[in-house]
Formats: sequence, C-alpha cells, structure tokens
Amino acid sequence: MAGEKTERPTPRRLEDARRRGQVARSMDLNGAVILLAGLLALTVMGPTIVGGMEGAMRDIFARMGEPQAALSARGLEQLALATLRTVALAVAPVAGICLLASVIANLGQVGVKPTPGALRPQPRRLDPIQGAKNVFGPRMLFEGGKSLAKVAVVGVIVALAVIPKLTELAATVGASPALVSSELWSMVLSLLQRAALAYLAIAAIDFAYQKWHHRKQLRMSVQDVRDEYRSQNLPAEVKAAQRRRMMQQARARMMAAVPEADVVVTNPTHFAVALSYDGTKPAPVVVAKGQDLVALHIRRIAEEHGVPVVENRPLARTLHATVELGQMIPEELYQAVAQVLAYVYRVAGKARRRIVVR
Repeated sequence: MAGEKTERPTPRRLEDARRRGQVARSMDLNGAVILLAGLLALTVMGPTIVGGMEGAMRDIFARMGEPQAALSARGLEQLALATLRTVALAVAPVAGICLLASVIANLGQVGVKPTPGALRPQPRRLDPIQGAKNVFGPRMLFEGGKSLAKVAVVGVIVALAVIPKLTELAATVGASPALVSSELWSMVLSLLQRAALAYLAIAAIDFAYQKWHHRKQLRMSVQDVRDEYRSQNLPAEVKAAQRRRMMQQARARMMAAVPEADVVVTNPTHFAVALSYDGTKPAPVVVAKGQDLVALHIRRIAEEHGVPVVENRPLARTLHATVELGQMIPEELYQAVAQVLAYVYRVAGKARRRIVVR
C-alpha cells in the first residue's frame, strides 16, 4: 500500500524526534552499569570501608562503656555525629561512583545534546485508550518476558554459585568469626559479580530492542521520503518561483485593502502609503505601502475607489521606512498623520473621526 510505513527513518526525521525527546534508551542498561560500578567500588574500597567502620564501632562501644558520659546530652550528640560520619565516609565514595556511572550510561545512550522538547507537557500521554494499548500491547509483553528472564537468570546463577559452596560452608562450622565472614563476603561478592554480568547481557539485548522499536515507530512511507527529499533538494528556480508566488499573494492581499483605506500618503511618485483608522485602535494602521511601480498601482486603485490621495513627501518617506504592514504608526507621527486625516475629512466631507494624539 502507498501509505504503509516501510522505509527507514531519514536522519532529518531522527533529528526531529530527538528534539521532541524521543530517543532509544534502556533503563536496564543504566541499572546494570550502576550495579557493576558499585561492585567495583566495593571490591576496591571494601577493605578500607570495613577498616574504617571497625574503628568507628570500637570507638562507639568504648564510649558506651562509660554510661554517665554516653547518656548525657553531649555524649549522645557526639555518638550520633560519630555514627553519621562513619556512615557518610563509607557510603559517599560508592554513591559518587554510582552517580558518575549513571551519568556516563545515559550520555552513552542518548549523547550530550540537550532536548528541551522532552520537558514540554504532552496531553496525549493522558489518553486512557493509548494507555491501555501500552499496557496490553506487544511492548509490555516484551517487558514481562524480560522481567521473567532476569528472575530466571539470577535464580540459575545463585543456584550454580551456592550449591558447590555448601560443602565449604559446612566445613567452617566452629571456625573463627573472621574466617566465616571472609568466606561469606567472598561468596557474596562472586555471586553479585556474576549476576551483574548476566544483567548487563540482558540490558544489552534490551538496548538493541529499544533501538529497533524506536526506529520502527519512526518508519516512513515512500511518499513521506519523497516529500522530504523534495523539500530539501528543490532546484533554485523552483524555490525562486515559490518566493515569487508568496510575494504575489502578499501583494494581492495588500492591494485588496487599499479601497478600504482612509487616505493614501504619497511622495508623490516614489512612495505611497495607505492608512486606515476605524477607531478601534489607538492610532491609524498601515494597510498598504510600496515604492515606484507598486506605489503607482496603490495610487491608481485609490483613485478608482475614491480614496483621497495626499502628497506629503517627508511623511510618506518616513512611514514607508519605519512602519511595517499591519502596524500602527509610531507615537512621534501622531501629529502629522492627524493633520492629514483632519484635512481629508474636511475636504472630502467624510464623517469626522476621533484621532488620538498623545
């Protein structure tokens, strides 16, 4: 079918989607990268963190051994500050590394180019019908399958890591707490590392799916591609013809407003400016203006429809140079235009209108 979306999105379409905040991104990839970064930080800084917390705990227990000092207001304050300081020193490095990993993961997926369009509210997202399609559509089926796959993979990894270690854990019965804790930490760390690597593999598959789904949503029909190509690769003569057509249409609209004007101020031969004042605005409005042949055409239409033509060279030049079509005259020209309109109303016998001169 002619309107079927079968073509890959063009770079321009991808860029337009990016401006609207539509990019391919996997939240699972962010989570996997953060998890790996956190594990790496714990592996490298774990002994230091444990040593610091051990010293802090010894200090806390030593203070608690002195009830009178520990239970006083000053003692409780010092105890709380020491505990918070210990927790902060232990958490801050790991949290900082995880934060940096999150930023890097996001930038790696979407780049560094900001997309303000993503911050704009989109009422269509509140559509309940579209929301139901998203909930029960193929995308949610994929998300559900992905969640089940993550649970299954983690379960298999836990089983493969824990079952062979059961004999070794049984052998630690009666061992010192330090040996048991060291053995448990080694096993847990190994388990987490394997789970993180498996999670990263799932996240990579999810990122590939997100990119495929994103490009599928932006597919174009053959006609869309042709229209975009034509808009970008129009010959110079076609663009010039379009500009001429737009200028002709604008000039036709301008000339159609001349018969409704109150006066046409002329140079007399080089410039012509048509003014209209209906009393609804504070000052007259320029409804038509032109130079040379256009000015001659404006004067001819004005004479055919009985619109007064007044020669005022300085005023005509100033109006043509400073006032655009559809704009009111500036305040510094109120007096001069008011005099022209008063003269027209007096000579032509038109109904006198109130001119606001400030």
